[in-house]
Amino acid sequence: MENKQLTFLSKDPECLSQKPLDSSWTMHIDGASRNNPGPSGAGFSLMRQEEIVCEQGFFLGQRTNNQAEYFALLIGLFFVHEFMDKKDKLIIYSDSQLLVRQMNRTYKISNPLLKKMQHLAYEMMQGYNVKFCHVYREFNLRADVLANRGIDKNVLLPKRFLDIVSKHEII
Repeated sequence: MENKQLTFLSKDPECLSQKPLDSSWTMHIDGASRNNPGPSGAGFSLMRQEEIVCEQGFFLGQRTNNQAEYFALLIGLFFVHEFMDKKDKLIIYSDSQLLVRQMNRTYKISNPLLKKMQHLAYEMMQGYNVKFCHVYREFNLRADVLANRGIDKNVLLPKRFLDIVSKHEII
């Protein structure tokens, strides 16, 4: 059962085990959208080895599920800059096959907003060693809880983050 989450997507040992082989940093991300589109949230949990360094969920307003998934990635990367050195490796786990495959450049993006979000994510990852892995929902529950808590508690996005996404015409 442990390797169930990726057997159909990857044979990569780091993705299959959900334990980084040569990295001490992992991040789980998730977006939630109720009624798609509808009230949405983004959650992330950044860990160094087995210790949670930073985690949070935020309210996004009215968004689609795919937009919420990308916002989870962007807000997680925003916080990565505060805690991680560029020399370290980061493995990002998401239950969105679409996001993982688009960030790994397996799928193309036709939606203009998602293209902008992907471009910003690549900008934010510049200089970092980042790998994306897909996991099933049951292996991403903490990020899901945080995304939904962001919706329920109406947690506002940080102003500095809003300035960044606004400059890129994402909000």
